[in-house]
Amino acid sequence: MSISLLHNVPKEREMENVHLAVEEDDLYSGYNDYNPTFDSEELENDVGFQQAVRTSHGRRPPMTAKFPGTAIGARPLASSFGSRIPMASSMGRPVTGAVQDGAARPMTAVRAAGYTSSLTRGSTFDPLGQSRGPAPPLEAKNEDTPEEKIKILEKKVNDLIEESCMAQSIGALQLALEKAKEAGKKERALVKQREQSGNADHINLDLTYSVLLNLANQYANNEMYPEALNSYQVIVKNKMFSNAGRLKVNMANIYFKQKNYPKAIKFYRMALDQISNTHKEMRIKIMQNIGVVFVRMGQYSDAITSFEHIMSESPNIKTGFNLILCYYAIGDRERMKKAFQKLISVPLGIDDEDKYIPTNDDTNSNMVIEAIKNDKLHQMERDLKILTEKYIMTAAKLIAPAIENSFATGFDWCVDMVKSSQYVELANDLEINKAITYLRQKDFNQAVETLKTFEKKDSRVKSAAATNLSFLYFLEKDYDQADRYADLAMNADRYNPAALINKGNTVFVKQDYEKAAEFYKEALRNDSSCTEALYNLGLTYKRLNRLEEALDCFLKLHAILRNSAQVMYQLAHLYELLEDPQQAIEWLMQVISVTPTDPQALAKLGELHDGEGDKSQAFQYYYESFRYFPSNIDVIEWLGAYYIETQFCEKAIQYFERATLIQPTQVKWQLMVASCYRRSGNYQKALETYKDIHRKFPENVECLRFLVRLCTDMGLKEVQDYATKLKKVEKMKEIREQRVKSGREGSARGRREGREGSAGSADSGHSSSSTKGERLSAKMRSLPGSNEPYEASSPKELDASYVDPLGPQMERPKTGAKKRVEDDDFADEELGDDLLPE
Repeated sequence: MSISLLHNVPKEREMENVHLAVEEDDLYSGYNDYNPTFDSEELENDVGFQQAVRTSHGRRPPMTAKFPGTAIGARPLASSFGSRIPMASSMGRPVTGAVQDGAARPMTAVRAAGYTSSLTRGSTFDPLGQSRGPAPPLEAKNEDTPEEKIKILEKKVNDLIEESCMAQSIGALQLALEKAKEAGKKERALVKQREQSGNADHINLDLTYSVLLNLANQYANNEMYPEALNSYQVIVKNKMFSNAGRLKVNMANIYFKQKNYPKAIKFYRMALDQISNTHKEMRIKIMQNIGVVFVRMGQYSDAITSFEHIMSESPNIKTGFNLILCYYAIGDRERMKKAFQKLISVPLGIDDEDKYIPTNDDTNSNMVIEAIKNDKLHQMERDLKILTEKYIMTAAKLIAPAIENSFATGFDWCVDMVKSSQYVELANDLEINKAITYLRQKDFNQAVETLKTFEKKDSRVKSAAATNLSFLYFLEKDYDQADRYADLAMNADRYNPAALINKGNTVFVKQDYEKAAEFYKEALRNDSSCTEALYNLGLTYKRLNRLEEALDCFLKLHAILRNSAQVMYQLAHLYELLEDPQQAIEWLMQVISVTPTDPQALAKLGELHDGEGDKSQAFQYYYESFRYFPSNIDVIEWLGAYYIETQFCEKAIQYFERATLIQPTQVKWQLMVASCYRRSGNYQKALETYKDIHRKFPENVECLRFLVRLCTDMGLKEVQDYATKLKKVEKMKEIREQRVKSGREGSARGRREGREGSAGSADSGHSSSSTKGERLSAKMRSLPGSNEPYEASSPKELDASYVDPLGPQMERPKTGAKKRVEDDDFADEELGDDLLPE
């Protein structure tokens, strides 16, 4: 538009301001230049602008012609009316196409995007604006103002609530409660500060609600129920908190934990009244809680009403199972059947497992399937399915004996119902459970018949059934059948650890310990948490005398089963075999801390302390063992010997009398009773005891010898009779021994004659003569010398059987007493000095 006003300018004047294009100049240079005058971001650094803003009369100085070579310059132009008026460009706006500071301004008002390939005249490339210097620093916040103090305090309260929740999530309940209390104090201080600053109307109700709710929850988690109820009551009674009525559910839960069931139902119903029908899931959960409380109160009909309503509105597994329990409690057969049918028809809402199996060669699809195969959602689905199967199996086992006249018929009905439902795979498990129930009822034949029907089923079920059959035959000591079914179970499922253990057991009883160890190791490779395999492997290593490896097995097992008395006893026995009695004592102390009434462990502790020379401690444990199990012959023998050693023969008598009751055919114990009477000076009682023994065992040489001595010492007339009987018995004993000896020599001589032929006659004659000499010498040896006491018979090993109270798997060594009492203990110098005739 400005070019149209130049028609009156002389041509010479016009030509003065015309620039000729030079080859080096860019005709379109300047289009991308930007005049900093219009940069609003730099107004703060514009001194003239800031001066004009600060003062009321400040003005920008008048613009002069700084644009040489323009068509207009700085003079006023004539208009079509002949007057001269100043143009807008004279007020400071650069003219289009003008040159400012040596830089040509573009011919358009729109700035081009991008950049030019050549630098404009008089400018430098500075895309980041670094030439303008650093930005001024931010103004610091003034924390002294009331608003800032309130904001800081609110942040502290929120942080404390968050810390309290995090502490609860990791189980630090006491710390969570302390943080909740601290948050409550800070929140009260915040309210006071708002009131002091005049902002009481702007109280943060959400923050107050959060503080009170968290505090109540932490009180409840720490089982401080009265404080929790008070905190909930504060929230519920405050009308400013919306939807606070739902917290009555929490209050009802606390009353339930306190077993105040009527009040729990009252608050559950109050919460139910304050929750609208739009929150259907919440209402269903509250009704389920009401039903559970009625069950605890024994009001099954009211509980059935709640559960039936839930099953009609929104059926779920737990409610269906609870409904079956209620029908079972009232004994309603038909409704039990209907409830079971409802239970197995509840939809789970989970995908089929086939979804997680790759079906094609699509790499991306397979990667997605692999990613979601073990994610938390799939794990949750698996847990739900396992829980559902558990409820169905438990319900079937519960109602099977009740819904029909016989257990088998009821179980068959349950199996048929399950086969026609979505849980078809559970039918086989129910059949196996049926066989196990037969076992519990001691009906082994029916159990075996039931399990044998699975031999033609699929591999998983066949393996489970064969494993149970192998176990049954193993218990019946039919090791061949047990081995057969163990092989069948392994062939059906080689990764079944129970089948491998059964196979190892059958090999173990055949004393092939190396092979048994291999089966146990394979079971552990398939299932590292299989404690039975680890225990049996330790026993196998102990049989192989690889004590260190056995010790390693049982130490690992102890880390899994911390309170297993069997494992700790095995460790004690291994340390005893490794000749470390102190370690053995420590492990046995742990055994009696778990089972303080185990007589075998107490007796073993007594034996170890006796071996260490601590008689008093050994006596304490032996006595405790005798108190819990007064039939252990080794313990009785040790206690009797202990009292004799400590010169309390009267107390020893009661233990030997008990041994006589346990083993009435063993003359040894009755002789000990008589010896205790003799040692204590009660000769008359001793004589009566010996006479009683002679009536029961008339051929006992030791008894007759003591009768001869006692009668001689007491001057009784029966001494000659007993002496005659003694000689007769000794002669019969000698003849019997010679017959046995000659029979052995005759058989040996016959074998030699068969080998040597006629050369045996000379040996035979020599043998007959030597036999006479041996008979004579034996007779001489049988008579006691004038100054030596009669000797008791040689000690005999006692065959005492004992059933281990800790279970059949305990491979415990027989507890042998260190001090064995024999008749020799009573036929020593004391008897010879006092009673032997000159």
